[in-house]
Amino acid sequence: MSAQANKETAEAAYRAFASGDAAAAMENMDDGVVWTARGDSSLSGTYTGKEEVAGLWAKLGEKGLKTEPHDFIADGDKVVVLTKVILDGQDAEAADVLTYNEEGKLIAFEQLGDPAIANSVFPR
Repeated sequence: MSAQANKETAEAAYRAFASGDAAAAMENMDDGVVWTARGDSSLSGTYTGKEEVAGLWAKLGEKGLKTEPHDFIADGDKVVVLTKVILDGQDAEAADVLTYNEEGKLIAFEQLGDPAIANSVFPR
């Protein structure tokens, strides 16, 4: 897929996530997706597959996770999403790095930014 197609796929997934439609947000996610949660919280680690990612999203949702993307930057198989992340009433800026395969499926996700909020909301 082209960088533009990957960008459009990412934009659609973020819109679906914001509206609470997890199934639509996962529509273009590969079954073996690798999702990395950075930091030193009880949720830090690597999640593999849609089921594990859905479990992570559910735990984050319990604390009011919202993401407000404001820039999508695409190049090749990568889309970088600059976003405001809100968790448990606190917010911070982050950069999400999404990697897509040739079929336009999300195969990897990693959030770059200060993990302090997640660390405090989900202590080890």
